[in-house]
Amino acid sequence: MPAAFIGHGSPMNALERNRYTESWRALGATIPRPRAIVVVSAHWYINATAVTAMPRPRTIHDFYGFPPELFAVDYPAQGAPEVAEELSEIVKPTWVGMDEDSWGLDHGTWSVLAHMFPEADIPVVQLSINGVKPFDYHLELGAKLAPLRDSGVLVVGSGNVVHNLGGIDWRLTDTGFDWAQRFDEAAREAMTSDPDAVLRLQNSPDFRAAVPTPDHFIPLLYLAGLAGASGRPADVLVDGYAYGSLSMTAYTLDLPGPVPRHGPGPAGELPPDVPPDNTNT
Repeated sequence: MPAAFIGHGSPMNALERNRYTESWRALGATIPRPRAIVVVSAHWYINATAVTAMPRPRTIHDFYGFPPELFAVDYPAQGAPEVAEELSEIVKPTWVGMDEDSWGLDHGTWSVLAHMFPEADIPVVQLSINGVKPFDYHLELGAKLAPLRDSGVLVVGSGNVVHNLGGIDWRLTDTGFDWAQRFDEAAREAMTSDPDAVLRLQNSPDFRAAVPTPDHFIPLLYLAGLAGASGRPADVLVDGYAYGSLSMTAYTLDLPGPVPRHGPGPAGELPPDVPPDNTNT
């Protein structure tokens, strides 16, 4: 089963049709139907490693200031407690807690899956990001998820390689600052040649500007870990920038065939004065 990292950008992408969301839609139509989906979302960033284990995860609207229609979005995918248990066993001795009631599916998950699998007919679990662990922990944990792929589970990381909300320039709807482009290109070089080398991006002079907080960057490490475990590099699904300081680059691993490319253009339109990923998590 393939794997992917999606640069999800604004929650508004859940409602928009643009070249990013069309690429996600094409990806969902290209891959074999998974028996379940495991998502590592930037928005479940806590001080523990946990997995959703409830049969009916709720749709979480973890943002504010957006239009009512975005809060009305419901992604009613079933959970997969049995996959949560499999994951817990596969990654031992790493401990993974079973979350049966506290989380659900946040917008890092449903804003992407609403395009990839709009019928919400594939079970979904989320794996938390343990914010107290170093980057190499996440790279290694990603590699440990490889047996899930072999059993028909799609693993998706959802974040952004470059994610600096404080650096947003509203005039640059589909352009990246020089430092954002340099860092995104360095990540591309690593992911498409030597995925384990993503750890060295911490030494980049552009790292602090591109990754002021680690939450959106860490999901990339899970795909890098899977790629390293497979012995194959990742491929670019779609790339681009938004508002100067966000990268929308998405990567895939082991696609069965080519995904249609989509032309240049900005990401989804935003309400006035609301930055991408304006969340309270």
